[in-house]
Amino acid sequence: MNMKVQIPRSEGLDNSLDLLSEGYLFILNRCRRLQTDVFQTRLLAQNVICMTGTEAAELFYDEERFIRKGAAPKRVQKTLFGQNGVQGLDGAAHKHRKLLFMSLMTPERLKGIVDLTRAQWEKTIKKWESKDRIILFDDVQEILCRVACEWAGVPLEETEVRKRADDFGEMVDGFGAVGPRHWQGKGARKRAEQWIETVIEQIRKGELNPPEGTAASMTARHRDLNNKLLETKVAAVELLNILRPIVAIATYVAFGVHALHEHPECRKKMQSGEGQYVQQFVQEIRRFYPFTPFVGARVRRDFTWKNYQFENGTLVLLDVYGMNHDPRIWDQPDEFRPERFDHWEGSPFDFIPQGGGDRARGHRCAGEWLTINVMEASLHFLTNEIDYDVPVQDLSISLSRIPTLPKDRMVIHHVRRKTV
Repeated sequence: MNMKVQIPRSEGLDNSLDLLSEGYLFILNRCRRLQTDVFQTRLLAQNVICMTGTEAAELFYDEERFIRKGAAPKRVQKTLFGQNGVQGLDGAAHKHRKLLFMSLMTPERLKGIVDLTRAQWEKTIKKWESKDRIILFDDVQEILCRVACEWAGVPLEETEVRKRADDFGEMVDGFGAVGPRHWQGKGARKRAEQWIETVIEQIRKGELNPPEGTAASMTARHRDLNNKLLETKVAAVELLNILRPIVAIATYVAFGVHALHEHPECRKKMQSGEGQYVQQFVQEIRRFYPFTPFVGARVRRDFTWKNYQFENGTLVLLDVYGMNHDPRIWDQPDEFRPERFDHWEGSPFDFIPQGGGDRARGHRCAGEWLTINVMEASLHFLTNEIDYDVPVQDLSISLSRIPTLPKDRMVIHHVRRKTV
């Protein structure tokens, strides 16, 4: 008979301040210190179990044992996700809503967003050639805001592009913060939802007719399991859950340019078109650089795993950043080596930068391949269509800040079109 054992506990009455100060390393630090893949702690005055490793990920994505409802704190819902969106659904309701997102990820639709991305980058060259200094992250947010809205069928006036791009950025930037950054994220979420609610209402009234098959058209007309249209606010949240992540790819692009600067040999391979190197490079950016720190779920019902007791309702965090740097999964994980993805054959539970498990039915991000394709198109452009210089700047990346970026947001200058 297996005996239940106590889950190791981290030191301290409440580790919330430690989480704020350690950021991406919070779970990893304690797993190493306690020599365990599972430990318990208290965060924001509630008991929390933290986990890492492939086996833990496979457990975490077992829908018989975990639910997403109530897992995301209100502060995250009020900035990043919105309320009553797909991320907080379970069971049949989640699978039905997920179909809305998956229906947008056809090969034809993915080709469409790649074409739009390339076109927007092409339009950027002349503007950049005339600028002395480009804060890459900010400009790429603007580029991808245009791409996202055009692809989704959402009208976007030129005069409002910067404002909408900034709001998308602040929604992401505010989710892991306290104080002014969080307040800015809440304000951005409110403005964005009001904007998109108006778009949904116009579509339903026939005042706006986005092309069939676009995200705006599909979301406005999507019906729930009871064959009812989504509430306007919920439909707006879901449409933003399509637009916002596309704009957030700017973070990966900034990290990509950081990697190209730090590893010039990668630029040469990107330019040579060597095999599948572009995709390998993109995958290594998603693994190596800090983006998602962890993901959360709640225990559906009491169960025992590895003799540890998991009690109904307990919040559980899975360490995404730590798994992306786990030497049991990756050889020399703290080295940037795109070649590791040459003929890489992983499971749905050991490489989870955008969630794990089954993409079609589970909680792995429906837009994962969209992200990869937009990154590939963007980084191919930045290495093969233009040249630029990287001036002296602060390129450090703080792991205590969630989410994080290169300190100076990746500045470039002297942009010029490549000549044959």
